[in-house]
Amino acid sequence: MKKVTVYTDGACSGNPGPGGWGAVLLYGDKRREMSGGEARTTNNRMELTGVIEALGALTEPCEVTLYTDSKYVSDAINKRWLNSWVRQNWRKKDGEVKNPDLWQALLPLLSRHKVSFVWVKGHAENEHNNRCDELAVEYRLRFE
Repeated sequence: MKKVTVYTDGACSGNPGPGGWGAVLLYGDKRREMSGGEARTTNNRMELTGVIEALGALTEPCEVTLYTDSKYVSDAINKRWLNSWVRQNWRKKDGEVKNPDLWQALLPLLSRHKVSFVWVKGHAENEHNNRCDELAVEYRLRFE
């Protein structure tokens, strides 16, 4: 399996409001940047969309180290909340899971790829995470 490093980030002005996501994919000396957004969305939806789009862009199963500054995303995977949500039919103790459509879109990608999620501090000294933020904000601004 190819080993790929992915960085993702989401941005939203207001919550909900205009939003964008950015991703940087690294494989050997190759680099690909991606971005997108929506006119009315939430920060968590953009964080998840960035992950989905980045993993979906991989054309074959890969071993992926995915860096995100979203605790929402990293904790859902690393603390196995996602597994519980699936078992409990998208319900939590305090109600329904938010963004089930996106979590459901992520599940087959997690089955296809071997993904390790790593949380990084946002707006810190990580050049790739900062670039993802720039991409997300640039796209978000298209809707303002």
